[in-house]
Amino acid sequence: MEELTDKERNKQEDFQYEVLPYLDALYNFALRLTSDPNDAEDLVQDSIVKAYRFFSSYEKGTNAKAWLFRILKNSYINNYRRVSKKPQQVDYDEISTFYETVRDERTDTTDMEDKMYRQLMDDNITGALESLPEDFRTVVLLCDVEGFTYEEIANMLDVPIGTIRSRLHRGRNLLKSQLAEYAKNRGYLDN
Repeated sequence: MEELTDKERNKQEDFQYEVLPYLDALYNFALRLTSDPNDAEDLVQDSIVKAYRFFSSYEKGTNAKAWLFRILKNSYINNYRRVSKKPQQVDYDEISTFYETVRDERTDTTDMEDKMYRQLMDDNITGALESLPEDFRTVVLLCDVEGFTYEEIANMLDVPIGTIRSRLHRGRNLLKSQLAEYAKNRGYLDN
């Protein structure tokens, strides 16, 4: 086994210091984008590998969280484009037992992450968020759930800040209209 050079060791230490504190936030964002724990893990892993590979382009001491979220979002978009262009393939053996598999998964879930995620947000809220068009959902999640500023989101998504404000406004309005009855039933709105 080769010994690491001082430069490589310093890179690893800096990377751990700057990046590792945000792994949970990255995973949560990836889970909201993909709605699947396995896909979220793959997306985070892919993003961390890219971040490490290009860590030399990161300016130490700047907003590592925003930098990582931008890498993750770009990876998600690139994966989506690649998958959407690829013809769908189906394995015959999977289809033949599809009904039994789906029924078993629906009735016997013990996945702790899934349970915790569902408890964080009511199904109505989660459903409303997932039903938003992707551009609006991403901006709402980054701003209202993750707490990024408009400027940070604009930098992550590489769009003008006015576009971020517009998407956030429209996304919030869509959520408001979708969740009006929910809010009324929970006592948040009068009549």
